[in-house]
Amino acid sequence: MIILDSANAASRLYERVRRVIPPIEWPVFEADIEAILRLKREREAIILAHNYQSPEIFHCVADAVGDSLALAREAAKSDARVIVMAGVHFMAETAKLLNPTKTVLIPDARAGCSLAESIGAADISLLRERYPGLPVVTYVNTSAEVKAASDICCTSANAVKVVESLGVPRVIMIPDEYLAKNVAARTKVDIIAWRGRCEVHEQFTAADIRELREAHPDAVVLAHPECAPEVLAEADFAGSTAEMIGYVGARRPARVALVTECSMSDNVAVNYPDIEFVRPCGLCPHMKRITLAKIRHALETLEGEVTIDPALAAPARRAVERMLAL
Repeated sequence: MIILDSANAASRLYERVRRVIPPIEWPVFEADIEAILRLKREREAIILAHNYQSPEIFHCVADAVGDSLALAREAAKSDARVIVMAGVHFMAETAKLLNPTKTVLIPDARAGCSLAESIGAADISLLRERYPGLPVVTYVNTSAEVKAASDICCTSANAVKVVESLGVPRVIMIPDEYLAKNVAARTKVDIIAWRGRCEVHEQFTAADIRELREAHPDAVVLAHPECAPEVLAEADFAGSTAEMIGYVGARRPARVALVTECSMSDNVAVNYPDIEFVRPCGLCPHMKRITLAKIRHALETLEGEVTIDPALAAPARRAVERMLAL
């Protein structure tokens, strides 16, 4: 957690990110950072930031950072009065599900997700009609409405564990087609997939990885399981954002390529100055809607509060808590 009470704290924070934020850009961020640090104290607030947030948010104002699973766990144990989600809308909904009495803010309500938008509760009803009796495993990259219609949630980090925990030979897994296919390759459980895709990760191709290796033959390539199976086949390692970070920290490759969203490499590079990061870049337009200025505005006004229909909240919460209990 960041606890900086004295004036000009933002100036000192620049030392943390100077390798990834040019000096000419820092003055644009400094006033907002100072204000956010003050407002967090006044509001008794914390900021949860996803690994895809830009470095000035991730390293300078966030109190907890991580992948979707880590942020869900942080939300569940938070004692803050206000939670600001520096992520996308489904993450803010998950935080609200786990903190129903707290104020949860999303700095820009338009920060959505192509996966969340690819499926609705009515689609799950149709799947249950077609495959009666099969449990529905839902990726956390979905709306509260979809979670409420599901049996259990998962993340890219724990998907195999969740699927196998059900003790059944066949499951429905929604909405990420590629994640489902990549999980299917690692388990004996038969998986029925939906055709949703992440608009960032579906851009990467096996040819992209081969070209990257031609340009950087010594680079270790890490890919996210939301990429197509043929992309993962070309990579040296596949895992969630947290697993990628763990790999870099444990193995310390001299040169590494993270096949995922753009800011991930910048955020990891801050902690590993001895490693060269090759940046195959896929920008998430939704994640980048969250800015320092919008976080500041949310804390100043408490606008952007996330609310969930109580009729949906209870079953959606059960699906998330069932995952967290594993």
